[in-house]
Amino acid sequence: MAKIRITQVKSKNGKPERQRRTLEALGIRKLNHSVEHEATPQILGMVTKVRHLVKVENI
Repeated sequence: MAKIRITQVKSKNGKPERQRRTLEALGIRKLNHSVEHEATPQILGMVTKVRHLVKVENI
């Protein structure tokens, strides 16, 4: 399965609790922090919910 790199590019301050928890569930801790995940439907759905806060790259 394909892998993706997810990087937080905008602050989570002032965002709804659900979006902050989604970033936490993805493993993103702070601004400009990157994580790599398999591109499963669950991960892609989470990325869709916070797409305005993150940058996604295929690996």
